[in-house]
Amino acid sequence: MSLNKLTATALLLASLGLSIQSAQANLTQQQSSAIVGAFADSQPADFKQFLGKLRASDLAKVDDLAATLDAYLAGKSLDAEQHNQINRLLGLYTRIKYAKAAKQDLRELVAIPTFAVEGVAQHENPEFVKIADKIKALADRFGLAFRNVDNRVYEISLGQGKEVVGIHAHADVVPVNPDNWKLADGTRLDPFKVTLVGDRMYGRGTEDDKNGIIVALYALKVAKDENLPLARQFKLLIDTTEETSGDAIPYYFERNPTPDYNLALDGGYPVVIAEKGYGTVMASFSKRPATGAGAEITDLTGGLATNQIPTTSVATLLSDQPAELATQLQKAGADYRQRNGEDFSIEAKAEDGKVVLTVTGVSAHSSEPESGVNPVARMLDFLADLGKQVPLKHNHFTDAAHYAADNWGLDYLGGKLGIGFKDSFMGPLTASPTFVGVDDKGVKLAVNLRIPKGKPLATLKDQIADKLGQWTRQQHTSVAFDYSLDEPMYRNPEGEWVKALLDVASENLGMKHEYGTSAGATSVHDLPNGVQFGLAMPDVKYTGHNDNEFKTVEQFELDLQVVSEMVARIGQMPSL
Repeated sequence: MSLNKLTATALLLASLGLSIQSAQANLTQQQSSAIVGAFADSQPADFKQFLGKLRASDLAKVDDLAATLDAYLAGKSLDAEQHNQINRLLGLYTRIKYAKAAKQDLRELVAIPTFAVEGVAQHENPEFVKIADKIKALADRFGLAFRNVDNRVYEISLGQGKEVVGIHAHADVVPVNPDNWKLADGTRLDPFKVTLVGDRMYGRGTEDDKNGIIVALYALKVAKDENLPLARQFKLLIDTTEETSGDAIPYYFERNPTPDYNLALDGGYPVVIAEKGYGTVMASFSKRPATGAGAEITDLTGGLATNQIPTTSVATLLSDQPAELATQLQKAGADYRQRNGEDFSIEAKAEDGKVVLTVTGVSAHSSEPESGVNPVARMLDFLADLGKQVPLKHNHFTDAAHYAADNWGLDYLGGKLGIGFKDSFMGPLTASPTFVGVDDKGVKLAVNLRIPKGKPLATLKDQIADKLGQWTRQQHTSVAFDYSLDEPMYRNPEGEWVKALLDVASENLGMKHEYGTSAGATSVHDLPNGVQFGLAMPDVKYTGHNDNEFKTVEQFELDLQVVSEMVARIGQMPSL
C-alpha cells in the first residue's frame, strides 16, 4: 500500500482505535497496524524520514498525532504524552525497517545447536564459541559494545549513567529428538533450521530464547542510531546455562555489578511479577536382576531434560514370543487408553526379537503440564498396571514404574501424593514426571515441581520426604531420593518503570492492564527489581521446549516493535 494512496480501511481502523480507547493518549493497536500496513513496502532511510512521510499521510490526521510530529521534527520540546507517542512510533519504525533482517539473523542463531553436551562444560562447547562470535559480529555491526565474560555470559552495552537496566536473554536451548520434529501432514522439520510454514517459524530457539537476543539487539541498535538521550545504561546479558545448571549468571555477578533493574525477555507479557519456584525430586533405582515370570523391561526413555515434557516415551521388552507379547500389549494399551482419556496413543511392535512399546502424548514446557499430554507419566502408569493382563519380571524398571504410579500417577497437581496447594494469584503447585535416565547403575526418574508461594519450602520438602519414605518402607523397595527446591519469586510492583512497562506491552498487544504470574523461572528470579517482559502471550500455548517449537512471524515482529519502544521509553524517563 503506497503512502499517498492510503485506503479508507486504514483510516477507519485508526479512528476505530480512538473510539475504543479514547482515554489512551498514545496510538492504539488499530492505529499502529494501519501504519505498519501503509509502510509495508517502504524502506525508510532513518526515523526522521519515516516521520516525515507519516506526517504527509492521512494517518497523521488522527487524534493529535500531527501536532506531535510537527513539534518533534521542528526540534521543539515535547510533553510526556508526546514523548510516549514518539517512542511508540520508534517501535513501529524498528519493525518496519528491520523485520526482514532480524528474521534472517534469527535463522543464523537457530542454526547453531547450543544445547548441553554430556561431559563437556558449556563454556568449552564449540557451539557456544560459535554463537558468541556470531553475536559479537552483530554487536560490532550495530556499533554496540560487546564483552565475552569467559564464554559464560555475553554482554552488550549501550549508554552511560550510574543506573543500569539489565535485559536478560539466553543462548542455550533444550535438547531435541529429531525423530519427533514432524507436522501432522508428515512434513519433516530440521530443529536447527528455521522452516517457515504459513506464519510459523519452526526451529529450536525461535520461542526460547534466541528471539529475545535478536529483538533486544535491534532495539539497542535503533536507540544508538537515533542518538536517543538515554538517562541510563543498558546491558543485554545473554546467559549460556539458563536451561541447565544456571551457574553462568552467578559467575558473571561475582565479577560484575548487578543492574539496578532487570527485565527477562524469556517469559510472558505484559509484565510478570511472580515466578513459581523450580523443584526436582530425583528417584534413583539401583540395577537389579529380573525375577519372576513374564516379559522383561530392558530399557526405557523419557524426556531429554527435567524441564520439558516430551512427545514420546519408549520401553524395550524381551520375550520368548515377541509377536504374541506385542499383540497382548496392544490389547492392554487399548483398554488403558479407554480408561484414561484416549488423548494419547500406545503402540507395540515386535522388532528383531524384542518388543518396542511407544506411548505418544503431546509435548509441553514442564511449567505448563496442562498444555500437554505427558507420555512419561502414562508409560510408567501403564507398565505398573500391566501385571493384571501381561506378566512382567520384576526389576529396577518395574520398581520405577510402581513408584511413579503409586505416588504421582497422571495427576500433575500433586494430588496423588497429597501435597497439592494453590495460591490465589500464582496458581497451583504442579508435579510432572519428565525425565528417565538409564545407565549401568540403574534408572533415574525426575519429577519436576513448580512451586507457588503459600507454603514454606522446608514444610513441603518434609511432606514429600515423609510420604515417599512411607511408601518405600511399605513396598520394601530400595530407592534413593534427592530433593532440589527453589523459592518462588514475588515482587511488589512499584515505580514508574513498571507502570511504563505495563503501558507499553498492554497497549501494543491489546491486553488487560494488569500484572501477570508465571510457572517458569528466569534468570531474574533472584535479582533486584526483576520482572518478565514477554516474549510470550498468555493464554497461548508456549512452544519453547516442545517438539516443533515455533514463533509466528506476526508475534516476532510485534516483539521487535514492543522491545524497541520499551528501550526508548525506559531509557529516557527522568526517574524510574
